[in-house]
Amino acid sequence: MAITAQEHILVERQLPIVTVTINRPRQRNAINYRMWGELADCLDELDQDRNVRVVVITGAGDVAFSAGADIADFDEYRADSAKGKVYNDAVDRLLDTLAAMNTPTISMIRGFAAGGGCEVAVATDLRIAAEGSRLGIPAARLGISIGHREMRGLVNLVGKGNALYILMSGRLVEAEEALRMGLVNQVTGSGELEEVTYQLARDIASLAPLSHAANKQTLNQVLAKPALDNLTPEEANIPLAQFDTRDYQEGYRAFLEKRTPNFTGE
Repeated sequence: MAITAQEHILVERQLPIVTVTINRPRQRNAINYRMWGELADCLDELDQDRNVRVVVITGAGDVAFSAGADIADFDEYRADSAKGKVYNDAVDRLLDTLAAMNTPTISMIRGFAAGGGCEVAVATDLRIAAEGSRLGIPAARLGISIGHREMRGLVNLVGKGNALYILMSGRLVEAEEALRMGLVNQVTGSGELEEVTYQLARDIASLAPLSHAANKQTLNQVLAKPALDNLTPEEANIPLAQFDTRDYQEGYRAFLEKRTPNFTGE
């Protein structure tokens, strides 16, 4: 196990799984302006590492996954629309990085995930929450609205009606309600959160990484081009390209031979 740290971001490597922890527990893991870029850089670097099969994102302590954007930054970075654009560009870069990652990502949520913290969780592939967790985007309480990327991710995840409920009510919904909405994939007992999350991560890591990457790319294409009538030849070929990989040969031979496959990402 190796742990590296920036000031407010911890990276723990237990390959093939890496845990990225937002580490500002005294500030309820609020994300300041610099951290948006640091998180994007960290995740992009991990996505380039073929030894990394799953990234788990979580918050330090028991109180919060993340309280979202650090309001202490607002005077300096969000005082008007010009400054707000620079700030929003930093947020968008992190969300774009998460959307483009070939590596599967899981948010492990304990406590509350509010505002930008909820938006980060929405942008990951999967979300596991402990009982007692609460999620929401109370932007209207601050007199602001969410960006197009945040809105797209939220609507794709929970649908128009639930998205508007979350935004218009300004409420943080309880974990079970979040599960009903589709905002999280699973709710666990508080003491079981790590066990359940990391078992899922191990299960994902044991499967073919190229299959995960292709499925994520195909999903993004389906969302961007739902009619499927204007796919580029490269986009259309992604599902077929898997047949030319070593992992495909390994996968089906292992199935025939009744053994566990050893996927290498090639």
